[in-house]
Amino acid sequence: MGQKVSRTDFEWVYTEEPHASRRKIILEKYPQIKKLFGHDPNFKWIAGSMVLIQILTLFVVKDLSWPWLIALAYCFGGILNHSLMLAVHEISHNLAFGHGRPMHNRIFGFVCNLPIGLPMSISFKKYHLEHHRYQGDEVIDTDIPTLMEAKLFDTTFGKFIWVCLQPFFYIFRPLVINPKPPTRLEIINTIVQLSFNAAVVYFVGWKAMAYLVIGSILAMGLHPVAGHFISEHYMFAKGFETYSYYGPLNWITFNVGYHNEHHDFPSVPGSRLPEVKRIAKEFYDTMPQHTSWTRVLYDFVMDPTVGPYARVKRKQRGLAS
Repeated sequence: MGQKVSRTDFEWVYTEEPHASRRKIILEKYPQIKKLFGHDPNFKWIAGSMVLIQILTLFVVKDLSWPWLIALAYCFGGILNHSLMLAVHEISHNLAFGHGRPMHNRIFGFVCNLPIGLPMSISFKKYHLEHHRYQGDEVIDTDIPTLMEAKLFDTTFGKFIWVCLQPFFYIFRPLVINPKPPTRLEIINTIVQLSFNAAVVYFVGWKAMAYLVIGSILAMGLHPVAGHFISEHYMFAKGFETYSYYGPLNWITFNVGYHNEHHDFPSVPGSRLPEVKRIAKEFYDTMPQHTSWTRVLYDFVMDPTVGPYARVKRKQRGLAS
């Protein structure tokens, strides 16, 4: 378990991120894709149902033993909470109510955030949109591991630990490499979330609150649905920095696996991304893709050519190379 990774640095490139240019080429050939832009009117009902299911589940888990509670959090609650995190991802692109009603999207983000236990919907939007616009930027794109992470977790066992600790890196990495002052909406998000948490503890108990938070953390680490964190942008094939996955876990993750399609067309809701692939299949079928998020986790840990260093990076604009 101590084999070191073969890479000793990130993959530095001096080209623009590939999605804007490919978007232009695809739209020139298939202008009908523009008809797929806009919010999905069914999305709010699906995500809202997930929130309701989690709230109702609290009255079941409050009397469970700790082993059963943790097992249910991993196998059920964590999956729902991870799906709600990806609902927040959709909402960050205003795909719940459309660009014309931004505050509706923000408020619904607060609602989808509730079972997750930690306030994140507004902060996620703030950093995620920059990830799209400045993909690979050494400072702005906080999706990329820090140099310290890459150096510390450079063995097989180290990568295993890094996967388990992913939720904490995703929470704290932006605060370290690209800190931003909290906005008014972030403060409101925090107040709403803490009020909900307090209500859960008061009316249902600490076990119910633990079920929500433990599920969120477990499903962001060593868990099949968390495989998308690594599958999306870690370089499994040289020269390719974004990868899609077309397997069944897309059914419970708002098609986040269609990741090349999403980065090419972030204004298309997840439910319509398969149609993007169908229309422009010659652009996507020829690119490397993943067939299993579980296999992604296994290969990331066991393959010495892959690890935290396996990311494409670009010098921050304005910095000397």
